[in-house]
Amino acid sequence: MADEEKPLNDVLDQSEIDKLLSEAIAPPKQQIFRADGNRVDGREVPKIETYDFRNPVFLTEVELRRLRLLHEDFIRYLTARLSLFLRMEFALKMSKLTTLTYQKFTEGLPNPTHVCLFKAEPMIGVGILDINPRLALTLVDRMLGGRGHSVKLERYLTEIEIALLEDIIMIILEEWCHQWKHEKELHPQLIGHENNGRFLQTSPKDAIMLGLSIEANFGDCAEQLQIGVPYYTIEPMVKTMQARRQKDSQPGSVSLKAEWKPIYERITIPARAEWDAFELTLREITQLRVGDVIEMPPTIVDQTRIALNGTPKFLGTVGLDSDRVAVKITRKLTPEEEASELKPHGR
Repeated sequence: MADEEKPLNDVLDQSEIDKLLSEAIAPPKQQIFRADGNRVDGREVPKIETYDFRNPVFLTEVELRRLRLLHEDFIRYLTARLSLFLRMEFALKMSKLTTLTYQKFTEGLPNPTHVCLFKAEPMIGVGILDINPRLALTLVDRMLGGRGHSVKLERYLTEIEIALLEDIIMIILEEWCHQWKHEKELHPQLIGHENNGRFLQTSPKDAIMLGLSIEANFGDCAEQLQIGVPYYTIEPMVKTMQARRQKDSQPGSVSLKAEWKPIYERITIPARAEWDAFELTLREITQLRVGDVIEMPPTIVDQTRIALNGTPKFLGTVGLDSDRVAVKITRKLTPEEEASELKPHGR
């Protein structure tokens, strides 16, 4: 007869039942594949970061930091130049520097506004300079002799006001182009004006823009300036800037050519010829007496070491020159031999 079936609680204890339940309701393990289609081994744990495809960013934090420093210099120089041009304090401050799509940039433009379209020759792409109409009208009023009081109007600019404002716009664009002088010489060129950014079609909707927002304070007028440049316009200059930074950060091996200087002729260095003959114990040295004869190996004559200022530099051969003892240099010691010869030993 077959054995009777045992109840489930006699086969599995509570801990095993809990384990089975946790495995049943546990979420499935995520599978990770490489770019070549191979599955990542479980032993390898790659670094995974979230990426928003709706708002892609082509600049790393290091690159964005360098661009921020560059634009901070641009704002500082622009502040000084506009203050001199308008003969009145013109304060500028960076409020935001980021990357965003062209569609988001144009949708964020206020209405009414004044939009200036420009190019930075010889780069491709069209940039956008947005000036709040209140700020533009206040600047025009100052250029016509006004005191710089804020104009309380919300309207589009007339053709005469646009023509006057172009002088200030060119100053802004010239300073912006001047900040890239180390990478490429740029020349600004105005190509048009608009009063609504909703219908602009200077770039594809999904094109990445570098957007710069600046807070402007002129008299009692506090408004905003915006500059938007397609990423493909500044990409060659960003790569050049990266290559130059990497080259500057790498330590260069500069070989200095040895040359004789007249001042060296009066420098005296103690020179000494010595032999490494044999080794004696301290007892043997204490037993030496006047008249004792110490035997030397015959080959020691060709192993004369010449030390300059206590540092061994050459090997030579001892001989006689008339009535004087002379040493003929045979070869120069290598750096390894110099280091080994500096070790203390008995002579």
